Amino acid sequence: MMPYYTKSLRLNLLSKIRVYKSYYRKFIKNRKNSSLNKRVLLIVTVILFGFVIRINAQNGFRFQKKTKSKQRVSFKLINNLIVIPLEVNGKTLSFILDTGVNKTIIFNLSKNDSIAVLNPKKIILKGLGGGASVDAVLSENNRIHIKNIFTDNASIYVILKDVFDFSSKMGTTIHGIIGYNLLENFTIKINYAAGKITFYNPEKFRLKKCRKCEVLPIQFHRKKPYVDVQVQLDTVYNTFTNVKMLLDSGGSDALWLFENSKKEIKTPKKFFNDILGEGLSGIIYGNRSRIPGLKIGDFEIKNPTVSFLDTLSTRLARRFEQRNGSLGGGVLKRFTVWLDYPNKQIMFKKNKFFKAPFNYNMSGLDIMYNGKQLIIEETQDISNYKLSEKNSVTFFTNFSYKFKPFYKIKTVVKNSNADKAGLKAGDLIIRINRKPAYYYKLKDIVNEFSEKVNKKIQLKIKRDGIEMTFKFRLEKRI
Repeated sequence: MMPYYTKSLRLNLLSKIRVYKSYYRKFIKNRKNSSLNKRVLLIVTVILFGFVIRINAQNGFRFQKKTKSKQRVSFKLINNLIVIPLEVNGKTLSFILDTGVNKTIIFNLSKNDSIAVLNPKKIILKGLGGGASVDAVLSENNRIHIKNIFTDNASIYVILKDVFDFSSKMGTTIHGIIGYNLLENFTIKINYAAGKITFYNPEKFRLKKCRKCEVLPIQFHRKKPYVDVQVQLDTVYNTFTNVKMLLDSGGSDALWLFENSKKEIKTPKKFFNDILGEGLSGIIYGNRSRIPGLKIGDFEIKNPTVSFLDTLSTRLARRFEQRNGSLGGGVLKRFTVWLDYPNKQIMFKKNKFFKAPFNYNMSGLDIMYNGKQLIIEETQDISNYKLSEKNSVTFFTNFSYKFKPFYKIKTVVKNSNADKAGLKAGDLIIRINRKPAYYYKLKDIVNEFSEKVNKKIQLKIKRDGIEMTFKFRLEKRI
């Protein structure tokens, strides 16, 4: 594996190349047919092109066509998360773009999705959550491709058991996560509103001055980006507290704050305990609440939702003692974001989502995708009919067989209205507000549960083969 060249070292090598080029030109200009000059010329040529090769063979992603200065890629925004297609060793897979990870991880491969992993070596990984470590395989020198951007020396961690279960939570197949490795060599523009990412060559692109933008420095720790922002934690004194936050595009929440990482950071009086997600090492618990405000430079965001995390779930994250929490997709999607890793800076510009309210699931239900079921749909074809002798018309019914999404309740928040109504984990959902459940995408169900306080919800479910109907109202909890 070639060593990683810092920017200063690359510049130093380039200056050496310029010197060798001048020598090369002199030899060309003054060359004679002597064997000595030929040998010297050969040495200089080898040295010159040796340096060029070492620079061009850098680790990480790069443009396949060197003349190209940018590459645009479309993405899907699901639950505030960026989902992009990557071709891994010739197989197209779906990845979450996660700035909060420094490894490329694959965790959901079926027989149909199987890929060749090169040079495998068994290892153990540990991450957020209170559980044990997980077994994984480290694979080296893999080729990953996304349009004109590629690498042929990628390290991939393949988790042998899908501990994340992203696919069931997002309603679409997710194979893995990628972060630093894809971003380190580029300046990128994430247009959340348009669903586009543009990769720029940092040697040919510089951030333009933008009167309506905020530019902040990025600090890296273990290849993860951190940014300094301000949070308003009380309404009495109207003061803002400086906090250092992990820039986390792979987190769907707006904000995470680590309790007691500063004396001011404590859970407000109004909150509810919830499962915030799952990490490599198990379930992540915390208290959901709101704070009065968040400042990113001069941009002020009112009443964002926030999750306060306990020490147990975040003990590994707290190894970076300066960190106070995470800035997630619920905030980032309100901007067009330029990430400039080579120059360690980030730029924000407001988009159409900036003033959108911070909604949350008020049902007390965690719904998961449960595969697909075969549905028989019945339609009458008016063009297909038979006229009888008695002048009566008979229309023929067509039947179509389609696979549709299937959902079930994963968890029920204790003492929520859904819990009080009698709904239980494992209930299979048949209808939502009188519509078949398969009419909905998973994100549509979440929206249905997040729209309006006191909204009536009617669920028809199947439990132990028996169909039941339950009614409850959405409850404002924070």
